[in-house]
Amino acid sequence: MKRIICIICVIVICIVLSITYAYSMYQKNGNEIKKFNNNFLEYTKTEFYGNELATIINLAIDNNENYEIPKDSKGKYIVDDSYSVRVDIYLRDTEKEYSMELINSGEISNFVNNYSNIKFKCTKVEYHKKTGRISYLYIEQIS
Repeated sequence: MKRIICIICVIVICIVLSITYAYSMYQKNGNEIKKFNNNFLEYTKTEFYGNELATIINLAIDNNENYEIPKDSKGKYIVDDSYSVRVDIYLRDTEKEYSMELINSGEISNFVNNYSNIKFKCTKVEYHKKTGRISYLYIEQIS
């Protein structure tokens, strides 16, 4: 009888530990996603200057490199359903839309030199359905 009670107690303890571990991992993942999204969301609430846009582009490229997101034949990151981040920028000066890869390939420092005093605003944010992470930002020049 004591042996059966001990076995049941061990099984219950294992189940409780498993549930606690799973919940802990769920919370950790949620906090990581929240932290990641906040890196970008702080720029979606207000207007910002070109040097901060360079920071956004660098964050997106660093993320894509970290998760080894492949590039297509034109050098653009291929969108996946979990981790990729894409940033498109509309410049009123040229009335054209540019990808983050194009701006980065032209040396981000040149962009900062030319647009550091120009204001921008994020007008569109999209999220990955699978992970809840930011997947796309559309940023427009406003001045």
